[in-house]
Amino acid sequence: MGIKLAYFCSSNSWGGLEMNHLRNAVWMSERGHAVLILGLKDSPIHQKATELELPFLSVEAHRRWYDFKAVTRAQEILESEKVSHFIVRKPGDMSLAAGLKYRLKDQLHVSYFMEMQLGIKKKSIFHTIRYRYIDVWSCPLNWLKKQVENQTHFRNDLVVIPSGIRLDEFKNPPSKDISRHELNLPKDRIILGMAGRFDPKKGQLVLLETMQKSKHSNFSLLFMGETTQNEGSAYEKSLFQFIEENGLKDRVIFRPYGSNISHFYRSIDWMVMASESETVGMVTIESLASETPVLGSNAGGTPEIMNSSEGGILFESMNSDDLAAKIDEIMASTPKRNPEKLRALVGQNDHREVCAKVEAALGLEVRH
Repeated sequence: MGIKLAYFCSSNSWGGLEMNHLRNAVWMSERGHAVLILGLKDSPIHQKATELELPFLSVEAHRRWYDFKAVTRAQEILESEKVSHFIVRKPGDMSLAAGLKYRLKDQLHVSYFMEMQLGIKKKSIFHTIRYRYIDVWSCPLNWLKKQVENQTHFRNDLVVIPSGIRLDEFKNPPSKDISRHELNLPKDRIILGMAGRFDPKKGQLVLLETMQKSKHSNFSLLFMGETTQNEGSAYEKSLFQFIEENGLKDRVIFRPYGSNISHFYRSIDWMVMASESETVGMVTIESLASETPVLGSNAGGTPEIMNSSEGGILFESMNSDDLAAKIDEIMASTPKRNPEKLRALVGQNDHREVCAKVEAALGLEVRH
């Protein structure tokens, strides 16, 4: 069987998991590997794959557990397309992946690239049997690897491969003045920024509450993002209501998430990662690559990405009092950026290094 990588994703959403799945497919294709995207017809990943001119085949939605008909349909595609490696990121796709491995055995290499933390122990006989048919389990951070070791009976190849970004795109970044001009922001204020969808667990309201609790009023907030489509706007409305009721309209700025994300990172003095427990915060990685320090929640993968305090300052997750205290420290001392140190923290996330590790984990010929 020839070497062909099938990136399977049954998701109908477009978030970090789906983005990272497609990014890796693009990069591996650029390195000379034959790739195939398998997903739901007219899903976001279908639309994006088409825009990128990646080969795509549609599959039907499947049940989370023991969907033998879906396994049969997928097996027919893999055999027809001479697929040798099957790659999934969505936890709900693992059962189907294991079923394919059981059917095709050594003809198929199956790998799971973890994007979401486990949350609870998964040591049942059903989980253990399923995991037996996963050849490689890749974790983007060491804390997730430890979680897999402690909360499962997975005994095959467990590796750590960081989430990747194109670090070259962050070279020669624009100046703060240029970026603030592009986003129509005030030039003479300290600005704290947060990027991402509006969601209670992302902590936008926690950050707003700190403005009321901070001893300082000489800073503004910049939110770049929007509510996820089809998820309702109640939370977003609550943010605007809080701003209105507390007289913060002159200090809070909203901009839509778009292609000017590089200007977002360069226009702000500090990036705030206030999520309750972000598994892998891509915005944290991108902020450090942009030479902007991070005020991060001390939970999830953020402390590891920041190497504790090397990338900025950590605060107690979802605690507006502690966040306000940390902001007061910043306002009182105005610590300077150390661009070289910040960029060094994400050197391992360079997409070329990441792809080389993927090739090694999957037993592929190394391409450049």
